[in-house]
Amino acid sequence: MRFMDPVKRQYEAYPYPARDPAEEATRLIEGSPSHPVEIDHFIFSGKRDWTQPMRVLVAGGGTGDALIMLAQLLHDRGAPAEIVYLDMSTASREIAEARAAARGLKNIDFRTGDLLTAPELGPFDYIDCCGVLHHLPTPQAGFDALAEALAPEGGMGVMVYAPFGRAGVYEAQAMLHAICSDDAPEAQVDVGKRLLHELPPSNAFSRNPLVGDHKDTDAGLYDLLLHSRDAPYTAPELLKAFETAGLRLAGFLEPARYEPQTYLRDPELLKRIGQLDVGARAGFAEKLASNMKVHIAYAVPAARAKSVAAPASPSAVPVLHRTDAKALAQSVASRGRLRFSVDGLTIERGADRKLAPLLAQIDGKTSLGALQQRSGADWMTFSAAFGKLYAPLDGFNILRFSRFYEGR
Repeated sequence: MRFMDPVKRQYEAYPYPARDPAEEATRLIEGSPSHPVEIDHFIFSGKRDWTQPMRVLVAGGGTGDALIMLAQLLHDRGAPAEIVYLDMSTASREIAEARAAARGLKNIDFRTGDLLTAPELGPFDYIDCCGVLHHLPTPQAGFDALAEALAPEGGMGVMVYAPFGRAGVYEAQAMLHAICSDDAPEAQVDVGKRLLHELPPSNAFSRNPLVGDHKDTDAGLYDLLLHSRDAPYTAPELLKAFETAGLRLAGFLEPARYEPQTYLRDPELLKRIGQLDVGARAGFAEKLASNMKVHIAYAVPAARAKSVAAPASPSAVPVLHRTDAKALAQSVASRGRLRFSVDGLTIERGADRKLAPLLAQIDGKTSLGALQQRSGADWMTFSAAFGKLYAPLDGFNILRFSRFYEGR
């Protein structure tokens, strides 16, 4: 154990996140990136034919949250897929395998190994890499390897830690590294708990309400505060990593959080900020909000044509993602407002009450053209009205375009 890579040693001792395969009988954990609706919207312009085979790599799959979500949803859809799970931790793999077995999932090829070997396994139509790249000895090598493993028309979804919403985390990590980094993992957890118990109220970590993994499990505490390699990314740094790997951004989640105008109204400030490029605006926004713990983004090969879906075609199928259409329509009808809560911040936008009936009809199966015909309006009038709904709901990952539910 003494010569084992410290990150591998951690995840052998404390597979993360802590999961009990017995719980698969009662719930499916869904998240981002890598929900099929998001993949379709950001990578395939909302037009993917889900009857066609798909090769997927879950790189650094851990205990299997993204893996199980994607494998189960594709199975339920009857979508043919080969999903390759790759992780260096045998303990994590065992948990992921047990979770898949509990669900009877047969569409997964489990492998133990380094994600830098991804190009040897490709090409892949889609790659998930969630919470991994910031832990590599050379993160850019990970970006490069995953980009090389992509099919020319494929894409990837990533999550990396962000610095500003994790205020106090890195100071706490530094303190613990100074006093217990050579100890066994179990001893480090004990020291970590002792330090947390003694932190003064003035400490930045004590005052950060956005982080809580350390309160749930020992694995969460270790991953948050005792990790031996943890290099967070600002939004501009993430975009630069994509560019260096030959990728380009397809979209952040949630897009509105990366635009300063979401938080500001002063016209002079907005005029000055409007002169910044996309990366600089995103960097300005994350400093302004100061509540982003992670960055979730989709990327595609730089040579690809524009991929993100947009409400420009009657054939596009709108989906209210993880949102009940009737409940949202009732809220708009009664309040004339849309309310979004993100990491301690509530943002409201006005919404035309007259558009509530349109919201109620979005079922993930009906195209914009069919909705327009039902409305009795011409396409131009209808699309203008729909655009008023799309802008705020797209900004907070609620309204997407996908054929994933079509035909079900």
